Amino acid sequence: MNEKYIQMLRDAIQQAHHCVSRYAQAVAVKEEVNGQIVWEGKVEVFDLAAHPKARQCYAWSFKDDKGRLQYVTFLRLAPIETAQAAVKAFLVSHAK
Repeated sequence: MNEKYIQMLRDAIQQAHHCVSRYAQAVAVKEEVNGQIVWEGKVEVFDLAAHPKARQCYAWSFKDDKGRLQYVTFLRLAPIETAQAAVKAFLVSHAK
């Protein structure tokens, strides 16, 4: 585990959701559409402290079209109940 990367994700969670997080685990996710891999990687899972609605958050990073590192965070709230669902939601939101 890359501690600097995990800390950067924790900072992104703090900024986006205004709560403290603790690293829990990594989940490998592969998303395919029509037999083509559209996303493959690890989603980091964090336990949240003092968030009013969610107990966990899914987070990862990617490089945008300009090569800048961007952070993605999704609270574990219905309908986002798994790392796979978080990736699907991200892909749908970026397909528009």
